[in-house]
Amino acid sequence: MLNAERRRTILLLIPIVLVLVGYVLYPSIETLFESLKKNGAFSLQNYVDFFGSKAASNLEALWNSVYISLLSVLFSALIGIPLAYIFNRYDFPGRQFFSNIAIMPIVLPSLVGVMAFMFLYGEAGLIPNALKDLFHLSEVPFSIGGISGILLVHAYTMYPYFYMTTSSALNNIDPSLEEAAYNLGSNRLSVFWKVTFPLLTPGLVAASLLVFMVSMASFSAPYLLAGGFRVLSLQIYFSKTNGDLDMAATQSVILSVVSIAFLLFMRWFQNRKDYRMASKGIGAHRSEVSNPFLKWSMVSLGIIAMIVLLLPHVTLLVLSLVPEGAWTWQTYPQAFSFENFRLLFEDTNIWDPVRNSLIMAAIACAGVFVFGIITSYALVKRNFIGKNLLDILVMIPWALPATVVGMNLILAFNEPSAFSFGKVLVGTFWILPLAYFVRFIPLVVRSTNAVLEQMDDSIEEAAQNLGAKWFYTFRRVVLPYIMPGVLSGSLLAFVQAVGEFPTSVLLYTLGNRPISIEIMNQLRMFNLGQAAAYGMIQVGLIAIVLFISYKFFGVKSENTL
Repeated sequence: MLNAERRRTILLLIPIVLVLVGYVLYPSIETLFESLKKNGAFSLQNYVDFFGSKAASNLEALWNSVYISLLSVLFSALIGIPLAYIFNRYDFPGRQFFSNIAIMPIVLPSLVGVMAFMFLYGEAGLIPNALKDLFHLSEVPFSIGGISGILLVHAYTMYPYFYMTTSSALNNIDPSLEEAAYNLGSNRLSVFWKVTFPLLTPGLVAASLLVFMVSMASFSAPYLLAGGFRVLSLQIYFSKTNGDLDMAATQSVILSVVSIAFLLFMRWFQNRKDYRMASKGIGAHRSEVSNPFLKWSMVSLGIIAMIVLLLPHVTLLVLSLVPEGAWTWQTYPQAFSFENFRLLFEDTNIWDPVRNSLIMAAIACAGVFVFGIITSYALVKRNFIGKNLLDILVMIPWALPATVVGMNLILAFNEPSAFSFGKVLVGTFWILPLAYFVRFIPLVVRSTNAVLEQMDDSIEEAAQNLGAKWFYTFRRVVLPYIMPGVLSGSLLAFVQAVGEFPTSVLLYTLGNRPISIEIMNQLRMFNLGQAAAYGMIQVGLIAIVLFISYKFFGVKSENTL
């Protein structure tokens, strides 16, 4: 029996190890080796150039990336944590509706979100020009751009990570702990700081990690709003487009080191103390806001917040109805129609990017669906040497910025190798589905782990004791049990792939250009309506998939982050 179990474990591990070594570890090692080469010979010259006095732009970009990411964590926390506390601890009219609106920024892909902010608050944006006309000003009173614009977009698009993780943690806190503190004479501030906040620490650390890494990898906001402001993700792109792959590899290694160092620091910070509760209560109780002034102040604040949060979505929808040529030099759009959507479904050339995105995302989604199941089962239900190492390899694509993953694949597969079946993958259709697959492996594995860890081993053992073979037990018992987690992770991987921009911009070709690349092309041609129509397609797909994930599989977004 032991030998049979061992054989099954080995058979499970063979494809897992081959995939992780071939498409995660090998590309990362290739990038490291490339950064240590100069003119084909081993050299540290690339690092000397990066940190030398002649490379001030690289150091500036590194510093900018780090402090923008830290500020993004701070501002996202300042928005997300208070909102989560108010909506989960107080009951007032419209609370449920406002709490649902609070996660709306998550349906905006990064590029689409930046585009909506440009249309709204840019120099030619609707709001600055409306204020200029309303108050008869000679020029617009404000416009976003540079670091302030990047931070504004980051705070808007990333605060939901803090909001969702804090909401989940607040709902899991035993209310008797806070009640005991109140009974001992503590005031609200003391209870929050000494009891509630420490129990929120694991969730806050997870959100901080996610925001920091997403910000370090941010490409769309710096690319469209920077105005000469340098960040390292952009430097990698510029080095690659200029043909300096050695420096692009060096920049990728340094960006990876910074991201992983922050990951290790936050894990150390979290592990300093034990944040577990010794008891489990009946669930959080929301306090009714009885003071009329405070109650309606909260309602008014909720309405204002709702308008601000939905403005980018509404703006995107309105601008998708602007036909080509109806908003060029004019202050405001001059006409509205469904022309852009009609062309999407009638013109083959215009529909091609949508089809490409759907096909490539579906291929990647099918891959992570199968791979996530067998990898999660091996990690949770099997014991073997090197299990921790395998777990680290699974999470590497999540820890690395998207631009780094893209550069890894370029440097690994720009020449034939065993893992590319003797073919050059760079410049082919298949490089983007492979990139999406690698990027989103952790999403499916984590969401499946969360369900599989709750499954008692005795369920599987009972089926086998009744005479069922292992594969039959896996197919009829294990698979139906874990399917909600697998599907929720796979669906999120699908929508992430549909909206992926940083990896796509490094790897796409004319034949497989996805929606995000076509949005950028339309913006360059000042065809804002068509770009917005593509954006609405992305937003619609994401909204549908998130709704399906929650409605039919009962998995909220924070459980798969």
